[in-house]
Amino acid sequence: MGLNKMFLSKNLVFLWIVILLSLLSACGGKRAVKPTVDDSAPASGATPKTNTGKYYLDDGPGENPPANIDLIPDATLKTEALLPRANKPYTALGQRYVPMTSYSPYQKQGIASWYGKRYHGRKTSSGEVYDMYGMSAAHPTLPLPSYARVTNPANGRSVIVRINDRGPFKHNRLIDLSYAAAYKLRLAGQGSGLVKVEAIDTSPQAMQGLPKNVAIPADANLAINTSDATTSSTLPPPLDITPTLETQQYYVQAGAFRSETNGNLLQKKIQSLELAENVGLANVYNNGLYRVRLGPYTSKAEANASAANIRKRLNTSAIVQLQ
Repeated sequence: MGLNKMFLSKNLVFLWIVILLSLLSACGGKRAVKPTVDDSAPASGATPKTNTGKYYLDDGPGENPPANIDLIPDATLKTEALLPRANKPYTALGQRYVPMTSYSPYQKQGIASWYGKRYHGRKTSSGEVYDMYGMSAAHPTLPLPSYARVTNPANGRSVIVRINDRGPFKHNRLIDLSYAAAYKLRLAGQGSGLVKVEAIDTSPQAMQGLPKNVAIPADANLAINTSDATTSSTLPPPLDITPTLETQQYYVQAGAFRSETNGNLLQKKIQSLELAENVGLANVYNNGLYRVRLGPYTSKAEANASAANIRKRLNTSAIVQLQ
């Protein structure tokens, strides 16, 4: 009987020890935990972070861009020797490309995209380090290095870039701009847009009379005449973007809003439905309204067909405009 009491007492003591340890463990486990912060909800008064989810492969603008990107000067025109290793025929994504090995007149209109922080600091096809805030671009076949004027026909903005990389390799893309170049053309926010690309002859003959290592202003019209080896010793007058009978083009205005947000929403809707596959798309502020415009189109018939399709798909009063 005494042994049973002793065994029972030991069990009670052991049980109390277990209970006590459990209580101590529970108390010790109730530590103050810092609440999880939702990074998508900025603090009051703070500038929201860029939603990198809308950029391809987490690419996008840098976290600390220069104060005024519009003040970044255009690429400085100068004669440069071409890089043999960077201008050899090559294959990308199953398609063969044959780069130019000398200057040849080149003017083409197509869709421009841009690349930013994902490639910032990496080597380009020319071996140089990519600077997203420099005035550079990638092209599948223009010589490396070379220079080109890129114009946004939707707003008349123009920049001069130095071609120092290869790409883009999507069948519907013409050129990949640096972030700074795309920003100055007002294409950075929409990701891509229609541009006109014109190669610039920087051979010693063509450069005669031009000041050495001086950037040509973005609004200067640099004429290239392959039949004449020299150019004027003075800069030509600013580019006149006033429409003429030869330069007028057709656009489609899909909607006009007092709120920029509403314009952006319509722009994203058009993008999601792929209604602007081969033309530029922009939300342009003009005369107190934000106008969502597509174009330019190669003909009035093409613009009318696009407007009719937008009216049908989005139930908006899309109209054709001549500019």
